Amino acid sequence: MGRYTDNPQAVAALVRGREVHRDVYVDPEIYRLEMKHLFANAWVFVGHDSQTSNKGDYFTTQIGDQPVIMVRHSDNEIKVLYNRCPHKGTKIAIDRTGNTGKFFRCPYHAWSFKTDGCLLAIPLKKGYEGTGLEEAEGSRGMKAVGAVHNHRGFVFARLAEEGISFEEYFGDSLSSLDNMVDRSPAGRLEVAGPPLRYMHQCNWKMLVENQTDTCHPMVAHESSAGTAVQIWKEMGYTEDDPKPPAMEIIAPFMSPYEFFENMGIRTWPNGHGHTGVHHSIHSKYSEIPGYLDALSETYGAEKAEAILTENRHNTVYFPNIMIKGPIQQLRVFIPLAADKTLVESYIYRLVDAPDELLARTAMYNRMINAPTSIVGHDDLEMYERAQEGLHVDGLEWVNVQRLYEEDEDFDEERVENGTTERQMRNQFNAWVKFMTASMQGKEAAE
Repeated sequence: MGRYTDNPQAVAALVRGREVHRDVYVDPEIYRLEMKHLFANAWVFVGHDSQTSNKGDYFTTQIGDQPVIMVRHSDNEIKVLYNRCPHKGTKIAIDRTGNTGKFFRCPYHAWSFKTDGCLLAIPLKKGYEGTGLEEAEGSRGMKAVGAVHNHRGFVFARLAEEGISFEEYFGDSLSSLDNMVDRSPAGRLEVAGPPLRYMHQCNWKMLVENQTDTCHPMVAHESSAGTAVQIWKEMGYTEDDPKPPAMEIIAPFMSPYEFFENMGIRTWPNGHGHTGVHHSIHSKYSEIPGYLDALSETYGAEKAEAILTENRHNTVYFPNIMIKGPIQQLRVFIPLAADKTLVESYIYRLVDAPDELLARTAMYNRMINAPTSIVGHDDLEMYERAQEGLHVDGLEWVNVQRLYEEDEDFDEERVENGTTERQMRNQFNAWVKFMTASMQGKEAAE
């Protein structure tokens, strides 16, 4: 047992307002505690229900370090089960996606389970007569996670049996998800193909923080976006000239500090927040012919205009996803170790919207988030440099002080200067809250 295990005071002391101790990024014990407590107590994104559109369809992923299966049950509801046979512990499903039919069958001893996890059958069951199997944990079948909620197609789960409700956890932050879904004339999204997957040798929280870090684009991306803008100018084009889609996407990364200051940052309780309150790097994309008309038929002209005028940049849903409503993208930051994170970048099709919108979204994903990206490698290098630098013994604290205020209240919604680091502090406030909740509960029980 290390110094942080079952010691909520020591964990809480790692975050002190304007500073965060380096152990939150580099200490393997803290990472293990995050898997045990933080990812169990928070509501974590699992998948989109279009990935399991038919009864028996399943999708395998993980919540923290826990392998789970999202499956559509016979009642058409989405279930989330631990991916483990209650007999010998064998993983039930190893394929990423598939259709299991009416039941899951363990590949080891052929125990079978309904798609809600209930035990269906055991071969040679007479061998268990008189053994008290009905009292054993295994007789209850595959275990379901503590709670599941499907919000307009986006499936979230809480591993803990007891805890904060979905509504209290997310509150008004769901407005970002709602805006993304509302951009479909049918009010519905569909996952468009498999995600782009990209490994990072750094702590998962670095990627989450970076989503609302607006002081780095014009610096870190000078080599990529800056080069593209320079070539554009050398070709004789000006800022006012129409841009091809690729330039519309990449040029705004080089916007000046004032652009990002004026865009604003909104924070909500429990670690959620977004950049782009007033405008964003997505605000000046070209109109797609016929799109506004299609939205207006569904919502009326006034509401359709309001939906498209909302151009939020990055919305962080704590602990580990980010969405871009204007281009229908979701990135999930999957922790694998204290210094290793897998990023999966999904894009969504707006049902009944012009195909050109999906084409732009796919282009953005390839240019910015792919392993072959010309922008994402800038961030990757910064993350990995930071992961290495945090092992330097001369300094122990990470500074998140920009536009800091004494006695900040993270239980209220706030809109502030677009370069504030308040959202990072908001995330660490939530980090302490959900890391220590079950530790305190254990101490109280003892």
